[in-house]
Amino acid sequence: MTRKRLKITPELENNRIEEAITLNNMTEQNRNTQSQNVSHIGAYSSLYTISQIVGLLLIFSVFYWIINFRGGFGFTEAKIIFNWHPLFMTIGFIYLFANSILHYRTFRSLKKRDLKNHHAIIHGCIIVLVLLAGWASFASHMYSNPPIPDLYSLHSWLGVVTISMFLSQFVSGFVSFLFPGIAAQYKEAVMPYHIFFGVFNFILAIATSVLGFSEKLFFVLEDKYKTYPKEGLFGNFLGLLCVFYGGLIVFMVTKPEFKRQPKPEDGVLLTGALE
Repeated sequence: MTRKRLKITPELENNRIEEAITLNNMTEQNRNTQSQNVSHIGAYSSLYTISQIVGLLLIFSVFYWIINFRGGFGFTEAKIIFNWHPLFMTIGFIYLFANSILHYRTFRSLKKRDLKNHHAIIHGCIIVLVLLAGWASFASHMYSNPPIPDLYSLHSWLGVVTISMFLSQFVSGFVSFLFPGIAAQYKEAVMPYHIFFGVFNFILAIATSVLGFSEKLFFVLEDKYKTYPKEGLFGNFLGLLCVFYGGLIVFMVTKPEFKRQPKPEDGVLLTGALE
């Protein structure tokens, strides 16, 4: 039996060359994509390290301000009780809040379900700190002589809005993304709003904190604020550091190149922009 030999025509040869070129281009694109991903992860890691340093510096600076200028911490005097308020708010509503929205991008190798649980746990810790900070504020006002009215300043109003929005985000996020039996279509519809209001809530927390620092300085320094006292300058530094930290976090959480890539084991769990 004779085997029929395939005749290679010029058209067939051209098709083979084109397929080889296409395959080579796809391989090169995959290599470039992987190289870019490694580069982006490296850039994110560097910025994350900087953000941790700045965030911890902010907490230490608030602690230093209270110890050296505001009389420290305690539960015996109204003005001392209040000092827990800025410290707990800085730890919870600024540092932990920032790390919670960065969590998906920071620990991108973990399973999606684990990241969601961690995200919710961190938010639960924030709620505890915010409640303690709120108690410190109301208690100090109540025990002052004479008592200080509550919720009359712009700082307090923005604080109420920020806390209310945070609690709404927590409840809606838990029901939408952790509660079993929720339809994927509903999760997909809710996700963009959850992401937007989460970032907006963090920005609002930064603005409220800066306003709080400024308000406290005006109250305790009064006319001396105009003479550039050490506490006034240090308080201004706290505000600038807070703004810088907030801007850095928002940049990191909104840059698309830093987004966590979906994994096969994620299944039907939705991938959001915060990742």
